[in-house]
Amino acid sequence: QVQLVESGGGLVPAGGSLRLSCVASGRTFSSYDMGWFRQAPGKEREIVAHIRASGSSSYYPDSVKGRFTISRDNAKNTVYLQMNSLQPEDTAVYYCAAGSQIRVIHERNYDYWGHGTQVTVSS
Repeated sequence: QVQLVESGGGLVPAGGSLRLSCVASGRTFSSYDMGWFRQAPGKEREIVAHIRASGSSSYYPDSVKGRFTISRDNAKNTVYLQMNSLQPEDTAVYYCAAGSQIRVIHERNYDYWGHGTQVTVSS
């Protein structure tokens, strides 16, 4: 069992930056692939970043590529999402999620989810 707790959300003006953190419980954090998702009001949840258990590779959709960076510190059981050049369309609840050996990056393949942290970008 893995419990995930996100933090770092808030209100930021357009063009600003935020860094989200997600702390995981348990001793097996380093064996999990980790993802960050977001869900805006009235929209489906979407992936914004994914990183392998080893940290050796990552994935970003075009909507955030070049602006968002995912990283992890396995010694601290923590995954981060650095978000730069934020825009109002980035406003959403951001969730971190964990899964084992994920081959297809889809929310159904993640086993554990945090409760989310709100990010609001003002125009």
